[in-house]
Amino acid sequence: MRAVTVSAPGARDLVVVRSFDAPRHLVFDALTRPELLVRWLGAQGWRLVECEVDLRPGGAWRFVSTGPDGQKMGHGGHYVEVVPGERLAYTESYDDQWVEGEALVTAELAESGGPPELPELPELTVLTTTIRFPSREVREAALRSPMESGLAHGYARLDEILEGLTA
Repeated sequence: MRAVTVSAPGARDLVVVRSFDAPRHLVFDALTRPELLVRWLGAQGWRLVECEVDLRPGGAWRFVSTGPDGQKMGHGGHYVEVVPGERLAYTESYDDQWVEGEALVTAELAESGGPPELPELPELTVLTTTIRFPSREVREAALRSPMESGLAHGYARLDEILEGLTA
């Protein structure tokens, strides 16, 4: 499993970095298309059961997941910026406030192919996600949560989806 890197620069931000062996337009699709999101998003044992996406600036999104013991977790927000294949910015808040307030999430995708002498190497996309929380305390609470392991599990499933899309 590829590593997820989480850092906490500044007072309120978390930066999450993960790479994928796929072109960035496919990674972007997996982040924004409901039929792909339901196949990978969530921690181990969790399943996305409601997925609404109005992919345009000002458009809303809403996800509801169920966990292994029937727990439900809902969250949503609005898209602030949509640049297909490159950048996605949106607000995010949770129904049960496991993370208080509204965060601003910015996902940026950078792509690089293999070196010219090895054109058979797959394209690599680096996803850098910056999450700006309303306060340092809220960011610290998110750091203490199982967020990092949840991301790692979901991204491992996304690797499988992307492998099928690039085959």
